[in-house]
Amino acid sequence: MMKIIKGLTLMLASAAMALNTACSDLTPVDYSEINPNNFPQNESDVKALVMNCYYPLRGNWWDGLYSPSERGVMFVNDCTTGILTGDFGAQKMAAELNFFPTSEEITWFYFTRNTTDYSGGYINKISTCTLTLDDIARAPIDESKKKAYEAEVRCARAFLTYTLYDMYGPLVIAPLEVLKNPLKEQPLPRLSREEQVKFIEDDLLFAAEHLPMPDKAEYGRFSRGFAKMLLIRLYLHETPVSKDYYNKVETLAREMMTPQYGYQLQRDYVKMFELGGQGSANKEIIYALPCSYDGPSINQWHMMVLPTDFAQGGMSGGWGTVTSTWAFYDSFDAKDVRRTKLLTTYTSSTGDQIDRNTPQAKLAMGPIALKMGYDTRVSATGGHSDIDLILYRYADVYLSLAEALSQKTGATAADLAKAVDLINTIRQRAGIEKLSASALNTPEKVLDAILTERWHEFWCENGQFRADLIRHHKLAQWVKNINNSPYAEDFKELYPLPLSAIIDGKGAVKQNAGYQ
Repeated sequence: MMKIIKGLTLMLASAAMALNTACSDLTPVDYSEINPNNFPQNESDVKALVMNCYYPLRGNWWDGLYSPSERGVMFVNDCTTGILTGDFGAQKMAAELNFFPTSEEITWFYFTRNTTDYSGGYINKISTCTLTLDDIARAPIDESKKKAYEAEVRCARAFLTYTLYDMYGPLVIAPLEVLKNPLKEQPLPRLSREEQVKFIEDDLLFAAEHLPMPDKAEYGRFSRGFAKMLLIRLYLHETPVSKDYYNKVETLAREMMTPQYGYQLQRDYVKMFELGGQGSANKEIIYALPCSYDGPSINQWHMMVLPTDFAQGGMSGGWGTVTSTWAFYDSFDAKDVRRTKLLTTYTSSTGDQIDRNTPQAKLAMGPIALKMGYDTRVSATGGHSDIDLILYRYADVYLSLAEALSQKTGATAADLAKAVDLINTIRQRAGIEKLSASALNTPEKVLDAILTERWHEFWCENGQFRADLIRHHKLAQWVKNINNSPYAEDFKELYPLPLSAIIDGKGAVKQNAGYQ
């Protein structure tokens, strides 16, 4: 992915037509450099269009949805669950569930007019993918190649759409005929939940059919396994509507555990997130963003979490933007290797030992969430690391199957026991004792164990533990238990839409309940 995206410098026609589908001020196409009547002309043009759809999903502070910073969804979502916290900005808002339609730090992921200082959010990027699919359909290339490229674009569109749907609820998504007539004012309503789920599902089912198997996919590009992992996440998301979705999760998870997919749990959890721990040799990775010191996908996590006076392990201070919480740290078993990089002490630039009892220290709020290991070149490269951002791993398949078995309608004692076995596989890698199947003899008890493992296993990866809590209606109480926030209410399970989306919708776009 990195080597491909680095070559992408053109502002493509589809990118120029990325429209704010909720707004009336649709942006006309700029034909000054590329004429859509004769573009794309060949497979090289199509490849450039496809890579343009990967682009907003990378890690980058300015306009990367998975930036490891306050500008990325992992940062914000993990702050709502006690994994991360802070005393200012988006991290404080999210940690307290204290946000409103005017909270641009939270709403901008959907859309913002403040394009002078920030990108315009990500709802427009869905339209980019839709227009790209139309471009591919008209391209003079072999039909089998068209399907392969279409599968990548539809996977990108589904990934982006699911992420925003999870955060904000059903979206405003413009159909192709509206996008191709941008000068006609057409305020559009949000999709219904059923329409939204079908939109994402259709894309992922197509992608899962036409993307290559994991061993044939280039590292950093989408594979059949990733499309099916996203389907699992989508179906889990919808289990509050119907428990029948658990049957689909079970089927997909069992398929992904077959030898043809080639996934394997790695022996060393900590090493996966250190220099050299990623790449195609790591068979646990389902999808990762390849990062480099030069970008275009940038890992700034060390700068986010290291205090300004940090001086150990060959690394110097960062920005001290965010910490973990002591509630999170203290919830681990003392032997659990997954808390290794939750640093409870550090040596300062003056040689002092700083801990949670040091007056006015960042550690008073929580340990340093150094999930991604040491990289001594960070300061010399402008704060960027060469450690890749792992978003989805095979361990997620284990815990998804455990949930499906234990929570599906008619779950048997054998299903519960198998679910506990799956949980114990993950715990064994973490170096902690197995759970007793006889003690976890009800779906409720197994669910509590699964949520604990998800909390401990996937911190600072893709931010999906928030969704895990929400589908079991546990988010507000979880936040109250951690920080007793008076703002933790059930309607905060969805973030608010920005006011600009409501105003520009001219009555067609309704705000999420509770924020009116």
